[in-house]
Amino acid sequence: MEAIKASGHEGKIGIGLDVAASEFFTEDKKYDVSKKLGDKSRVYTDDQMVDLYANLIAKYPIVTIEDPFDQDDFKAY
Repeated sequence: MEAIKASGHEGKIGIGLDVAASEFFTEDKKYDVSKKLGDKSRVYTDDQMVDLYANLIAKYPIVTIEDPFDQDDFKAY
């Protein structure tokens, strides 16, 4: 946000996320956001992922989210 403001583009651009959630979708149908850290400190259900995205959208000017869930997680979509 600081970079957007410093560049003079505040209010003129939005942020897009390419989450690639399939990369951290687990066999038990959860999302292990901490997978790359080697621990299990942030493992979320699909409903918790929705809440996470909603909180990010409320805080930042996010206009699009690509691949927010695993491609086969039809319930989440």
